[in-house]
Amino acid sequence: MNRLTQWVGGRLGRYLTRPIRNTSAGWPLDRAQLAAHVRAGDVLLIEGVSRVSSAIKYLTQSTWSHAALCVGDATGLHAPDGEPLSLIEADIVDGVRAVPLSTYAGWHGRICRPVGLATDDLARLCAFAVARLGEQYDLKNLADLARYLLPHPPVPSRFRRRMLALGSGDPTRAICSTLIAQAFESIRYPILPIIETVHRGDASRADCIDEILHVRNYSLFVPRDFDVSPYFDVVKPAIASGFDFHHLHWEGAATPAALASPEPAREQRTP
Repeated sequence: MNRLTQWVGGRLGRYLTRPIRNTSAGWPLDRAQLAAHVRAGDVLLIEGVSRVSSAIKYLTQSTWSHAALCVGDATGLHAPDGEPLSLIEADIVDGVRAVPLSTYAGWHGRICRPVGLATDDLARLCAFAVARLGEQYDLKNLADLARYLLPHPPVPSRFRRRMLALGSGDPTRAICSTLIAQAFESIRYPILPIIETVHRGDASRADCIDEILHVRNYSLFVPRDFDVSPYFDVVKPAIASGFDFHHLHWEGAATPAALASPEPAREQRTP
């Protein structure tokens, strides 16, 4: 029975990850800009185009359906063309794998950068993710996959995030945001912690309080959490490359050079 359910799960996983359209709806990432500005420790959010992506976007009420962690050259692996496999991600069918940055060139995405990581913190973060390469989603748990069959399941808003956390509880299951949340948890870096306010003796004084952070269970994290987290900076490659709207070429408008160099005024003659 296990072999049969594993086979059915594999077929179901491939069906769910099949694209339902060719490209994402947002602004595409430029390959050169992406390579120039992404760095180890960054979380790359992607608007996916598969069936499972549609379900995740609906359940999380977000543009983002997938997340990958950039580890730089920590994997030591390269694509056939020599490009480093610098992104670690979790895929339903292939499990935790390393892919090159060019995988998501042309997709709608966003770079979320943790702030204040020391060199040692960054090394431990990347090492945690690299050590998980090869872990697999337990495809025998068909209920984990079946929840994605309906792109818009009739689930009340307050239960949608919980629906993503339902499943076998297997710690090696390949869920993209779960893997990355665990990596940041391993160095005690916050994403969206639960904040408890504790008064220091005098409850009447608003300034005499401590905020104690509690780690949220990693199975409850979704890709959008890295975007809305107050502890991650958003890096937009087009702006980081030195964007200047004066150099844009608009249809039917004068060229930037003509706008920058207006025609000199003609000399006026006295009649």
